[in-house]
Amino acid sequence: MKSLLRLKDYLKPYRFQAILALVLLALVVAVDLTIPRLIQRVIDDGISAGRMDIVLSTGALMIGATLLSALFSIGNSILSVRVGESLGRDLRESLFRKTLSFSFENLDHLQTGQLLVRLTSDVNTTQQVVQMFMRIGTRAPLLGIGSLLMMYRTSPRLTLIFVPIAVLITVLISIFAGKLQKLFLAVQKKLDKLNTVLQENLAGTRVIKAFVRQAFENKRFNTANVNLMEQTIETSRLMAVLMPAVFMILNLGIVAVIWFGGNAAMSSTLTIGELMAFINYLTTTMVPMLMLVMIIGVVAAASASASRILEVLQTQPSIQDQEAARPLTSARGRISFENVRFNYDGGHSQDVLEDVNFSVEPGETVAILGATGSGKTTLINLIPRFYEAKQGQIKINGQDVREYQQESLQARIGVVMQETVLFSGTIRDNIRYGHPDASEEEVVAAARAAEAHDFIHTLPDGYDTHINQRGTNLSGGQKQRLALARALLIKPDILILDDSTSAVDVDTEARIQDTLEKLLYNTTTFIIAQRISSVLTADKILILNEGRIHAVGTHKQLLASDPIYQEIYQSQLGNGSVNHD
Repeated sequence: MKSLLRLKDYLKPYRFQAILALVLLALVVAVDLTIPRLIQRVIDDGISAGRMDIVLSTGALMIGATLLSALFSIGNSILSVRVGESLGRDLRESLFRKTLSFSFENLDHLQTGQLLVRLTSDVNTTQQVVQMFMRIGTRAPLLGIGSLLMMYRTSPRLTLIFVPIAVLITVLISIFAGKLQKLFLAVQKKLDKLNTVLQENLAGTRVIKAFVRQAFENKRFNTANVNLMEQTIETSRLMAVLMPAVFMILNLGIVAVIWFGGNAAMSSTLTIGELMAFINYLTTTMVPMLMLVMIIGVVAAASASASRILEVLQTQPSIQDQEAARPLTSARGRISFENVRFNYDGGHSQDVLEDVNFSVEPGETVAILGATGSGKTTLINLIPRFYEAKQGQIKINGQDVREYQQESLQARIGVVMQETVLFSGTIRDNIRYGHPDASEEEVVAAARAAEAHDFIHTLPDGYDTHINQRGTNLSGGQKQRLALARALLIKPDILILDDSTSAVDVDTEARIQDTLEKLLYNTTTFIIAQRISSVLTADKILILNEGRIHAVGTHKQLLASDPIYQEIYQSQLGNGSVNHD
């Protein structure tokens, strides 16, 4: 429940509507509490006294009270739904904005499947309990307290019989609430796991089929599915015990009241009308208790969901701007790595980069080679601060990148990532993604530079061709060229190409390189490539080995002096002897 209360700030913009909804609910309760008293009047002052006029007038009042209660209830429902839905919208927006602010390190810990559950299931559960609170959750205690007061006013003696029973039920519900919250939190974690497995399978369906792993993935999904089912059953089992227990205690209370109330009526210390009114109030008191039993599971689930929502909202991006950070207006100066060290998991894992030192002059093209896992992608991810160096400095224009505002730094850098990501929409929209206001001529020029223009024109709708989710209607090479065009369109000061032409044939890659050399003559470029033919003309080649810079030089220098580079060259382009030309 504390987790739900900590989300109260999200209700502030709608407090007037929420208060009005609660006022209408209080009026509904007040009107409902008059009905038993009117019934008492019909019996004692009307039927028993033979006064038909009182019966008719009181009956008319009862009809009017019922209609009034219905109107108040409708108003309360409309306002409750509006407040609940508005809260859900705001929570989803806050979670989405928070997710976009996270660094790569944050996203490594908060997996996609977990974030999806929090943005959907957890938010829905939270907004439902807010609606329920304003329609039922508040009505239950108001109706219960009001009924007890009216019961006491009708017969203090009978009320004292029922009070211990009400206290016992309240204590029982409180005990079950604490246990249920823990169980519902466990359910949501199982749902996280199920969604993670589902998302991985949907994204990797082609890989699963290619490696004939359907049976394995079916088993993995079934395990997660069964775990969720078993956890849900355990939670439902506890709920199944609570309801009969409350009913049993309530029925014992009703039997006691009827027994003592009947004796009092027969001894004339209590009128028939008062007994009927008391029983009506007793029944009315039972309703909120049963309501509490019904909603306790929802409240426990919402409390668990709220704690998970708060976990995301209270997570601070691991990379933030310094207070004195200033905008970067140009990144065409010198870039240097000085004693840089980096590891994942906050230092608990082995260093991925260690004692990295090198510098790049403006406009140079730097190629980075190394075995898988040597730290190539990690190194270039430090430049735009997707990750933060744990030690040392990365400087642009002689200033540590930490001294620049992240947004302005990343706006000066074009990145073509190792995993090509395209968005549903047209080809034109995807190329314009980093520069939405680009003209048609600029879009075409970027596409030509990336060798994408020709294949785009072969598509049915050209630049207006719709791209399916994850670009499934394009080949790997086509997707890479569109990603390259997207990066080129923003005219970056620094261009990072992370194995961005691996799916492109050698001839196309050569044409792309020729175009880039002419187009990016004043752009500092970092290239990670598997094909050594992609880096032969680079101004500088870095050889990474186990997180350290093993060698730096041009193709000619490294071919003459470095055994690792010679081995790479021989495996791809060599003919049995080393050619130093």
